[in-house]
Amino acid sequence: MTAAALALSGCGTPPDTTTSGNETTPAPENNYLACMVSDQGGFDDKSFNQSGYEGMQKAQSELGIQIKTAESKNASDFAPNLTSMKTQNCDLTFTVGYALASETEAQATANPTMDYAIIDDNSISLPNVKSLVFKTSDAAFLAGYLAAAYSKTGIVATFGGVAYPTVTIFMDGFVDGVAQYNTDSGKSVTVLGWDKASQNGAFTGDFDDQSKGQNTTKNFIDQGADVIMPVAGPVGNGAAAAAQDANKAGSDVAIVWVDADGFETAPNYQDVFLTSVMKEIGQSVYDTIKASESGTFTNTPYIGTLANGGVGLAPYHNFDSKIPQDVKDKITSLSNDIISGTLKVTSPSDPQ
Repeated sequence: MTAAALALSGCGTPPDTTTSGNETTPAPENNYLACMVSDQGGFDDKSFNQSGYEGMQKAQSELGIQIKTAESKNASDFAPNLTSMKTQNCDLTFTVGYALASETEAQATANPTMDYAIIDDNSISLPNVKSLVFKTSDAAFLAGYLAAAYSKTGIVATFGGVAYPTVTIFMDGFVDGVAQYNTDSGKSVTVLGWDKASQNGAFTGDFDDQSKGQNTTKNFIDQGADVIMPVAGPVGNGAAAAAQDANKAGSDVAIVWVDADGFETAPNYQDVFLTSVMKEIGQSVYDTIKASESGTFTNTPYIGTLANGGVGLAPYHNFDSKIPQDVKDKITSLSNDIISGTLKVTSPSDPQ
């Protein structure tokens, strides 16, 4: 057990004061302690770990609670990091990612009086575990449609880090969105990297090695893809770097980011982000803490959808002027159809 594995961030001291207008008043003391264990991506992954942590920070700022975190560098850190949270007597412990499901279930079973919430997994059925999951296939469908409409080469691509359901759900929606565009337009945009029917495709094997994301993306670009969606956490930074390199050489390659708004979280790559498929993880974390802190924690899963604002597309930012208005209008129309139930997007990995 390494010291690094158990390093707890001492970022849990709430602000001493709150400001209202020109008056400053003491912040209410609140000994409630919310904790979070990251997966291997870490809290600066520009993606879902970071989004979860930002939700914790919002709760600290607005509710005056205490927070502590433990960052996992590899899978062997999961158990000791969760054990460290037990010793801290956390009121609620979040675990970030499907990969922590087994250890979260084991810890929650061994500590039935402690509450847990796991992001991106819905496999645990225990009274003290709440799942925070997202129907990202809906928002990824919109991104796929947009990617196909934007593509100049008629070839787009997607790839994942590891073949987790929380990864392939994005890829399923993306493929279906491209198919919808082909139906509507009479064109035949091709998707590289994922076959929804067989559930087989391209994966880098981890969420850490950005060079793999760069090489995978370069291979897609060499095959003609000009819009690429990496579903691979920090590995996606390598994809964005490959797109920038290609554009410097005269190509016109765009990236669809996932989980957070990449334009905001990875500003070095703003020039290549067409849009992002967002999961509002931070807000779901904040809402779960607020309920728990007020004594109304339940194990009823939170499912983020287009309808409740739990998923969606980010603004087009630098690409806004490059997207025709009729395409923007169609994306809005499709979103409304999904929300109303007129259009149904499905994935084998959809949360139940």
